[in-house]
Amino acid sequence: MNQTIASDSGQLESLRVHAADNVRVALKDLPTGSEIDDDGRRITLVEPIRHKHKFALAPLALGDTVIMYGVTVGRATQSIAEGAAITTGNLEHSTDSATAQARRGSWQAPDVSRFEGATFDGYHRPDGRVGTANVWLVVPLVFCENRNIEVLRQCVADALGEDPYRDYKRLARELLHGAAGAEPAAPPAERLFPNVDGVRFLTHTLGCGGTDDDAQALCRLLAGYICHPNVAGATVLSLGCQKAQIEMIKRAVAARDPQGLRPVHYLEQQASISEEALIREALTTIFDGLAEANRVERAPASLTELSVGVECGGSDGFSGLSANPVVGALVDRLVAIGGSGILSEFPELCGVEHELIARCRDDATAERFRSLMDAYQRHAASVGADFSMNPSPGNVRDGLITDAMKSAGAAKKGGDSPVVDVLDYTEPQTRKGLNLLCSPGNDVESTTALAGSGANLILFTTGLGTPTGNPVTPVLKIASNSELARRMSDIIDFDAGPVIRGEATIDELADQLLQLCVDAASGRYRSRAVNLAQYDFIPWKRGVSL
Repeated sequence: MNQTIASDSGQLESLRVHAADNVRVALKDLPTGSEIDDDGRRITLVEPIRHKHKFALAPLALGDTVIMYGVTVGRATQSIAEGAAITTGNLEHSTDSATAQARRGSWQAPDVSRFEGATFDGYHRPDGRVGTANVWLVVPLVFCENRNIEVLRQCVADALGEDPYRDYKRLARELLHGAAGAEPAAPPAERLFPNVDGVRFLTHTLGCGGTDDDAQALCRLLAGYICHPNVAGATVLSLGCQKAQIEMIKRAVAARDPQGLRPVHYLEQQASISEEALIREALTTIFDGLAEANRVERAPASLTELSVGVECGGSDGFSGLSANPVVGALVDRLVAIGGSGILSEFPELCGVEHELIARCRDDATAERFRSLMDAYQRHAASVGADFSMNPSPGNVRDGLITDAMKSAGAAKKGGDSPVVDVLDYTEPQTRKGLNLLCSPGNDVESTTALAGSGANLILFTTGLGTPTGNPVTPVLKIASNSELARRMSDIIDFDAGPVIRGEATIDELADQLLQLCVDAASGRYRSRAVNLAQYDFIPWKRGVSL
């Protein structure tokens, strides 16, 4: 992993990622006639190549395989000249279960001596797990309670004087009434609960009108949030007649918390004498819960207690060269220390299954991954969908023109360490090391799943910019290019762009990013997503979501 990106001529203009590749990536806009040195061969571009896009290193005939990252990422749909651009007009999605580059038992752990004895300041829970945040959770069992959740959200924000949208409300008043418009009430001089990171309110569209499996999956997901190490306790609102019953979620919570160590309050509107009585009781549980949560203070914990979920969204042609490999190198470091990583988004692992199977710790783990991937693809096919539909228009515009190409770069977030376990959606992580989690490629559905399985930090790579966060788990955004990091500095926490410019190695940035994770886990660094109150939560209804 200790590498910089540079062309063979020494100028940062293009890159061949893997020795077996038959395409190069333009690191900047290259005009027609540009001569590229490819391992001693001179390639003349026959058309302009936009930065982040690829061009052929040799003539390709109809049906020829295009190789990138050392794996098949597509097949030519027409002849492609040497030095010509690879586009959606001449390439289609294709994968190949070639011989894996990885081998079981061959992983060489990175040097983590600089982090020897390192700790983070976390919240120690009675069940032995450690949180990177300390929040009280308010959860609806059914969409009918979303309005009451919103009432509670506004009431709590007003009572605590911690309205995250205060500045935007002032802006709205100024736009309507002028600068002399009324100012909002000033926030309190001191926080009432300094050891609590806030109250988080979930809303969703499920809980009734679906299948029994939908209701069970929702309850398992909500239980994962209620029992999350970053959550001190929860208030659960039920209507009463919905399919996702209180007894159902109680069983799901008990499966995760068999000793009943997590305080959870269940309120049912149809059993209440009035809406006001329900709101009063809910507010009482929230404020009592905050007082109890405030008694827990941060204390040193081993980095082995960190579980980092990894996600990508708004990816570009540089994501697989900079941000994703940097995150993968961080995951390898954390695993070497004794911590954990969770790699999700199964549609974005299409084409690299053989590599991940080769890294599984045993045959049973490999078979679980294979069976979940096969089942997902069969279900997609049954409704006329396919993983090849995954790339978005933004992905394609910025150089990721097939799902296999996108997947090969996306899988870099998982590093190179052994796969110790494969989790189906809503299953909790129980083994330290690298876990694979079955989730869709939809950004928010996948980050929602990562937190539900226990990730207490999430690293989110992006090349185009994605304003996504999570209610209970701090999300750090890593930009694949410095232009994005500058332009959207309010949402980006870390810039991996120096890799593209050849100014830093992947290993150097991975060390820096791990230190940022330690600071975020300790509360010394507040992520941009938390600053902007980006608390996105979308359960996966287990249909086809690519």
